[in-house]
Amino acid sequence: MNHFFEQLNRDLKQSADALPQLIIDGQALEQNLQYATTKFKYATHLQPRLVVKSLASMELLKTVSAKLSTQRFMVFHLPQLLPILENFSEADVLLGKPMPVRLVQQFYTQHPQSEHANIQWLVDTKARLLQYLEVAKVLAIQLQINIEIDVGLHRGGVDSKAQMIELLRLIEQHPDNLKFSGLMGYDAHVTKLPPVIKKVEVAYQESQATYQCYKDIIQQQFPQLWHAHLCFNGGGSPTFYLHVKQSVCNDLAFGSMLLKPSDFDSEGLRVLQACLWIATAVLKVLPYSQLPGLTILNKLPHRSKALFVYGGYWMADYVYPQGIHPHVLYGRSTNQEMVNVPKTTQIEVDDFVFLRPTQSEAIIPQFAQLTYYLDRSFKKWQSFRE
Repeated sequence: MNHFFEQLNRDLKQSADALPQLIIDGQALEQNLQYATTKFKYATHLQPRLVVKSLASMELLKTVSAKLSTQRFMVFHLPQLLPILENFSEADVLLGKPMPVRLVQQFYTQHPQSEHANIQWLVDTKARLLQYLEVAKVLAIQLQINIEIDVGLHRGGVDSKAQMIELLRLIEQHPDNLKFSGLMGYDAHVTKLPPVIKKVEVAYQESQATYQCYKDIIQQQFPQLWHAHLCFNGGGSPTFYLHVKQSVCNDLAFGSMLLKPSDFDSEGLRVLQACLWIATAVLKVLPYSQLPGLTILNKLPHRSKALFVYGGYWMADYVYPQGIHPHVLYGRSTNQEMVNVPKTTQIEVDDFVFLRPTQSEAIIPQFAQLTYYLDRSFKKWQSFRE
């Protein structure tokens, strides 16, 4: 990677923009997209669904959507729903979390043209379903309802057969206002559990068995709600590699793995390339760190230079130049962060240092634009700031 960062530093210094930038390595992204495309070619039981919060830029979403031939999206933040509907003519949207009922009512009141859009609203309890039913009656519309099920993560959702039957019965009783569209079971816990507690393979099979149990209830007890186009969504980037091998789901949500921030460094995703970086300029170079009130330390031998950079304290780890790290005592700063580099490092004011984000969904909204870097040239893509 040293050569990549050295070249990127030179190219950034030749560009007009010296502000902190969130950079996508276009070549690495292409490799990751090729991997995903190949997996879906053989995983004919699954359809890809892109997680908008993890790829929160319209140009990025269009690029990924075209490559994977999908207009299925998962939306977690309501202001991002309308742009998806406006930019993708065949958008199929599944909400990734239950929305407060006031937001649902506000959305349709402000955008009545979206009444016939393909939106699946996620419901986790009977109380929420009753709220949604009331909105649908008041607005004289039919809402597609996807039921959240707990497959082991224990973050809410239906967790018993009785609850599932109660929800399905309510949907069945109100066909004018409610339409059952499927299930959503998020299984991020599968790869996060320490092996001493439960091995990945066991946790995955248990989550799949739970999911299948709820599918069986629908098919056996509510055959009038069952049809071939129901959406049985699962996954997430951490369990992508498991679902493409075998899954009771037919719809797989993912996003972060395509950019591979460091939280997604795992054995199952090791083939993917990291391609999301923060570049920020060096403002000051000092021969060593000086701590306020501790001038006596200035006389000691110093093995590191001190740099002050533009911004700082992102959810990200410094990765280049080699050996770069925040000072352990000086403290963090979002304005001018001090970092240390080995004394032998050749670095000057206006050079760039690089960080690797831990997440994409937390970092992208902090930047007005993404900088797409391919073949030593830059493109600016607007991000979703809201």
